[in-house]
Amino acid sequence: MSTMETTQVTLAVRGETLPGEVIAVVGSCEALGSWNHQSAVILQPLDDEGNTWTKTITLPKGVVSKYRYFKGFFLESKSAGGPCQVIVNMWETHHQPRTMSPTASHLNIDDGQFGIHNGVNCVDSGWLTCQTEIRLRLHYSKKPPVSITKKKFKKSRFRIKLTLEGIEEEDDDDEDTLSPSALQKMTTTLEISMISANGYKSRHSQPECGYALEPSQWTEYSIHTMDPDNLELTFEFFEEDLSEHVVQGDAHPGHVGTACLLSSTFCESGKDNGVVTLPIMGRNSRQTIGKVRVDYLVIRPIQGLQCDMSSSFTKYWKKRSALDVGHRGAGSTHTAKHHRVRENTIASFKSAAKHGAAYVEFDVHLSKDSVPIVYHDLTCCIATKKKNDKTLELIEVPVKDLTFDQLQLLKLAHVTAMKANDHKDLLDDEDEIDEHQPFPSLSQIFQTVPEHVGFNIELKWICQMKDGSWDGSLSSYFNMNNFLDIVLSCVLQKAGKRRIVFSCFDPDVCTMVRHKQNKYPILFLTQGISDRYPELMDIRCQTTQIAMSFAQSENILGISAHTEELLKHLNFIGEAQGKGLVVFSWGDDNNEHENRRKLREQGIDGLIYDSICEDQGEQPNIFQVEEQHSLQEIITEETLKSSTCSCYSIPCSMAPCIASKARNGSAESDSGLSSS
Repeated sequence: MSTMETTQVTLAVRGETLPGEVIAVVGSCEALGSWNHQSAVILQPLDDEGNTWTKTITLPKGVVSKYRYFKGFFLESKSAGGPCQVIVNMWETHHQPRTMSPTASHLNIDDGQFGIHNGVNCVDSGWLTCQTEIRLRLHYSKKPPVSITKKKFKKSRFRIKLTLEGIEEEDDDDEDTLSPSALQKMTTTLEISMISANGYKSRHSQPECGYALEPSQWTEYSIHTMDPDNLELTFEFFEEDLSEHVVQGDAHPGHVGTACLLSSTFCESGKDNGVVTLPIMGRNSRQTIGKVRVDYLVIRPIQGLQCDMSSSFTKYWKKRSALDVGHRGAGSTHTAKHHRVRENTIASFKSAAKHGAAYVEFDVHLSKDSVPIVYHDLTCCIATKKKNDKTLELIEVPVKDLTFDQLQLLKLAHVTAMKANDHKDLLDDEDEIDEHQPFPSLSQIFQTVPEHVGFNIELKWICQMKDGSWDGSLSSYFNMNNFLDIVLSCVLQKAGKRRIVFSCFDPDVCTMVRHKQNKYPILFLTQGISDRYPELMDIRCQTTQIAMSFAQSENILGISAHTEELLKHLNFIGEAQGKGLVVFSWGDDNNEHENRRKLREQGIDGLIYDSICEDQGEQPNIFQVEEQHSLQEIITEETLKSSTCSCYSIPCSMAPCIASKARNGSAESDSGLSSS
């Protein structure tokens, strides 16, 4: 048995690093960690001013290896002998990673600057691998966050600064070596972000006396830490217009009080998001001068699954004509002008796939026994019938309170049936074909819908209205971390090569999806200013402009905006795209051909609508057409190289021929296939 020949490859790359931070390389072969960040190879810094990092690695000879560089912290394992804990701060995310195929016994590769490959700079921040992120927010969504009771300060305007206690590095005799505890403290960071309809200022350090709060602004503090249950978080309050000392000898005049929060509070409450009210203690006495309402969110690493570094689409988007997205598959059953296949079923998704949908859009939530299921509403109706009485009584039940098996047994009625006394859904043929059954599991959808059709997965979450009421009358729901861990794990394990775009109306879910995994993008769904839907409580959800600011601040792919508002402000599409955001649109208005034409003219990236099967005949989607064109180009190149003359053609069933496109003028302009 012959052993594989090896070669010595010396890699070199240049990049600036933080104290304690290193540059590492990860790649497709075992010697480069098989895309696992915990098995990555750490480079060594050279003693030069060019910030060069280098390492000689033994690799298989003549084998193509793909690889990427990243910057991060390598920490000791919490368990003896376990793999080290790796925090990825920044990593290269080029669509095509770096490659090498060494044939000589020794090879030197100078990869130039970190993040730049083939002249393109493409880096992204890391995801949560072993650290936790705590978000503290001060905002005016419900009411002013600061309430002052002491008469002296009733008319004061405050600046607020958040400080972290207990993370300062202790003096060490040996300044060159960092102890594990010192390195762990060093990885704790505190940054502030502010967003409003007018713009955003993302992740930066606070000024000496903090910032004043504004009613139209969302102020958010982000703390990254390896020790989420042992932080002392202190809000310092400064009176903006006060020049005299509150306490003699103060470094900062106007420092009037503090409010302290222990991070262990979140763990003890058992909740990862909520609101805590803290007393503001005065400086001169032990008296309170008021209280501050702090909104919190704790984002934990995904449990039971490890993301690899082979690819990332979180910010990747190939610009082409508008993509057709089948709403709930072949369309919403309840807005249908005539009977059609039931929404959110395997049959509906397959129908949309046959009619050229690039993506199908559907909602995912969890059953009581934590199975990700596909269904639109937060509640469903269960029918009860008295003995010897043909009349049915409908009872509305939250989907989350029924197990997957119970949901499979339901004869489905939409909630609107309660109001209309319409029970036709319940009186259908008893023996429904499986593909027409409601409540398919997400796993079933992955297994049965053709892989060339992308999934726009809306993550279902409860929303609070401005009047205090809740969507589906549900004021409590799943633990957000647990919910997302289950759904994300399912997608990451079963998606294969399928295109995936997540979306959600809840901005915190969008933030969590961005930080829990490194592969798939998310769009922030927004209804904007609407006459059709009640206004939402969260100020980040109230206008399309603040939705743009939120998407930019969180560095997510883009927004999915309500067509009702887009038609009034078509310039929003170009404005968002000018900010580097991808723009989809949703809403009943998209079912009108003329409205879709207007949005296409503005360069919208995706259109979610119901009438995809009526408006388009059976045809391949844009991704299949592109694939066939690529195949044709490859075949043509091979033919030119060959001395024999061969003829190749793409069958009309796969790529619509020019003649058929010309005959279907109106359909062609609305198909999204006219340009790629």
